Amino acid sequence: MKLYSSNEYDQLKQVILGTATNAYWPSLCPVYRESEKTTKWKESPVPSGTVEQFVVDEANEDLEIFSKVLKLCDVEVFRPKDLDFASFDGMYNYCPRDRLLVIDDIVVDAPMKYPTRMREIDALSHLIDNDIISPKSPSGSHTVMFDAANIIRLGDGKLLYLVSESGNVEGGNWLQKNLGKKYDIEILDSHYSGVHLDSTIMPVAPGIAIVNSTRVSKAKLPKHMKNWDIIWMHNPRNQSFHQYPYASNFISMNVLSVNPQTVICDTLSVELRDQLDKRNIETIGVTLRHARTLGGGHHCTTLDMLRI
Repeated sequence: MKLYSSNEYDQLKQVILGTATNAYWPSLCPVYRESEKTTKWKESPVPSGTVEQFVVDEANEDLEIFSKVLKLCDVEVFRPKDLDFASFDGMYNYCPRDRLLVIDDIVVDAPMKYPTRMREIDALSHLIDNDIISPKSPSGSHTVMFDAANIIRLGDGKLLYLVSESGNVEGGNWLQKNLGKKYDIEILDSHYSGVHLDSTIMPVAPGIAIVNSTRVSKAKLPKHMKNWDIIWMHNPRNQSFHQYPYASNFISMNVLSVNPQTVICDTLSVELRDQLDKRNIETIGVTLRHARTLGGGHHCTTLDMLRI
């Protein structure tokens, strides 16, 4: 199928929804294991090996409910192929948003930080008829490095690119050069040093975005968003996790817009839902019990195939 999507909020018609099947925490990848030395979470070690089956089962149950909700919204849902991640020290296909970036009809295969995740494309490529562009850097060299989730699409050719642990300046420069002058990429190099952008800035409709107030101040709003209506996220609800958290509580702002009037979000994020309601945006609650454990909310676990 031909993929096409210009922003984060136009009418969603087709989507890839992730899966937790065969999820695995890499045991051998040196780049991944380096996180053991740098983790800020000291209460429990960075996990290794097969993700516990009850986590996989519950995550997949929640994703099935998510799929049904999407279909009720007239969105066609596709799923990745199952891969045996343990057999090659891989990770998972819970977050297809991390791997592929769709900008209009351009599909970018991201040169991800962790070489151990490079084979995730094998579970997605059968769904894509577009030509795919990608940096030619050898896996793990990090000459050009970014996850697709380091980028947010604002619309009208404007994009935000986060410099962080999962994306370097060279990655943003490569994107600008290869996408061309039609696109205006604003590089954010002092906003959040963690990983992805969609738990820091999340557009939900034209000119409306959720912004993490602990990482971005009014003075540091991207220039592309100076006149936007900002929903400031201050104190997200505390969400539980199993063993080790791969996302903070701000994963609750990782929402998915079905269209400019409808957003799928965390069921219990009452304050956020109230703020969206005040802007005449309907919210549909879907609980993802292992969003923090597996490091993905409603935006992370999906990949736009078609928005119109």
